[in-house]
Amino acid sequence: MKQVAVISGKGGTGKTSFSATVHAVEGGVIADCDVDAPNLHILLKPEILSSGDFTATKKAGIRQDLCSGCGMCHEVCRFDAIEVGENYVVDEKKCEGCAFCYNICPENAIVMMDTKTGEIYHSRTEWGYFIHARLKPGEENTGRLVTEVKNRAKAVAEEINAEILIVDAAPGIGCPVMASLTGVDAAIIVTEPTASGLNDMLRIIDLCRHFRIRPFVVVNKYDLNEQVSYEIESFCNANGVEFVGVIPFDESIPEQMANLDFPFHGKAAREIEKCWKNVKEVL
Repeated sequence: MKQVAVISGKGGTGKTSFSATVHAVEGGVIADCDVDAPNLHILLKPEILSSGDFTATKKAGIRQDLCSGCGMCHEVCRFDAIEVGENYVVDEKKCEGCAFCYNICPENAIVMMDTKTGEIYHSRTEWGYFIHARLKPGEENTGRLVTEVKNRAKAVAEEINAEILIVDAAPGIGCPVMASLTGVDAAIIVTEPTASGLNDMLRIIDLCRHFRIRPFVVVNKYDLNEQVSYEIESFCNANGVEFVGVIPFDESIPEQMANLDFPFHGKAAREIEKCWKNVKEVL
């Protein structure tokens, strides 16, 4: 089994559309590792088979039977998470889990409790299986949730003997992307022919090289600026990066998205399939 991550140095390049189209062509298993803002399910319209809570954070709680009302927890909390009323209580939304109150309480009335920070879903699409998750707004440990999604997707892929596991990563080069890239065999970088697209592509190529992952580059909407598209291709050829194709701008794609008309059809969809075929030939 090959694990292939689809990544982009910035948002809005067409990465998720590329991932979804590849899944419709290839089948097998796909994982949405953009857990902060997942949207792959909108296109794939999956049937949720099971779901479970994700717990990776501890937050404070106050045992009222032990609390003497001294107020020390309220005084030391830098996040104003200890509210004063008839009793001292913790506002879960404000608590950062730093445990300062837990360590300073003279009555040992503070307890650190496991807290649900997100949900993970095991779903089925028309073309295969889909593992995805959603982090609760404002919560942390994104990287741990991404790792859990990947591990579960890998287990499903091994169980059904899938040839390919597609990992749709978050945009950028931050912690969620690093977690998405861990253990993959290749990364398809979807970029666009703009100055920011070129610059962000260079950053994410450096990230792939740091993790010793083979990068492939695809230029989406290449015909909006063919000069920059040529610069991207020239850079790849000069620096040993696999350049696997270009995708034209297709005005029908936004309309198909708005109507949830998926799989996509038209000139852009055909070129995505060709780009994926080029990647598979190299792999």
